[in-house]
Amino acid sequence: MPEALHLRIKRAIEERIHSGELPAGARLPTEKDLCDQYGVSRATAQRVLNDLAKAGLAVRRRRHGTFVADGVRQVNLLNFVVPGTAEKGAPGRHEIVSARITTAADAVLALPGAAPDVAVVELVRRKLDLRERPQSIERHVVLFSVAPDLLDEDLEHLVSLAYLRRREVPVDTIRLYLDPVSLDEADAALLDSEPGTATMRRRRELRVTDGTVVEVVTALVRPGTAEFFVELPASAV
Repeated sequence: MPEALHLRIKRAIEERIHSGELPAGARLPTEKDLCDQYGVSRATAQRVLNDLAKAGLAVRRRRHGTFVADGVRQVNLLNFVVPGTAEKGAPGRHEIVSARITTAADAVLALPGAAPDVAVVELVRRKLDLRERPQSIERHVVLFSVAPDLLDEDLEHLVSLAYLRRREVPVDTIRLYLDPVSLDEADAALLDSEPGTATMRRRRELRVTDGTVVEVVTALVRPGTAEFFVELPASAV
């Protein structure tokens, strides 16, 4: 089944959710319902519902059905470290706050081990959901030596892990941190929240084979909009 049809079905359900026609807790069509309504295969119907769940718009309950999620997104932390899943992302768009080449000493994030005068690429973006509500603030600092043309990329849709992979940067380890923080006035304004509110910040460091940290990226989440989890297949445990 062409991907375009899968996306059309997914968008149609998203529109019903965001319009309020399908409120939080409402039961979504079953896989069989989608098969009958759109004439698609069971695999395509399953993909539609699974993608809605991955985007945080739905909750799938075995033997009970699929339901519209409440306002809190379910975020799998593995999506932050695996290129294939990171590329899918959550629905919505990125708004570019700033993008520049600067030095490590002047960057918005500290790049561990980098000399103060080393050149880095800095990118700050705000993620908005489908209703144009702020979801998070993302900050990237990347060594210029491994990303000299990064600012020539489509920055609204950039997935830095995939970009570095295309450039054959020898990423060896990916380390993920969760930092509890309080919003300062600038970040609170960007996230339409109150200054001083507690939230969670995801922080990722990429190291190449010699141990050099080539990128640090953080995602500061709007308070009260996400719950984090890690899910592994049983075969990996």
